[in-house]
Amino acid sequence: MSLNAIIVLVVVGCIVGWLAGLIWKGSGFGFVGNVVVGIVGSFIGRFLFKALGISFHGIVGTIVPALAGALVLLLIVNAAAKR
Repeated sequence: MSLNAIIVLVVVGCIVGWLAGLIWKGSGFGFVGNVVVGIVGSFIGRFLFKALGISFHGIVGTIVPALAGALVLLLIVNAAAKR
């Protein structure tokens, strides 16, 4: 993965973290926490989509996996917090 790809994932991750916080009500992480979730989720989503052989092109190819990864991460974190 090139440096440009990492930078794009981080920037998109910031935006997607905010979006995931809007979609997943009650996450309670605040803006900074949601941005971190988005950044980590963008890497998770990219890995999952690549492992499943799913690919998109353009900006959609960056946003969709990142949002999916952020929502999966929120699901895992909220499930662990309820224990």
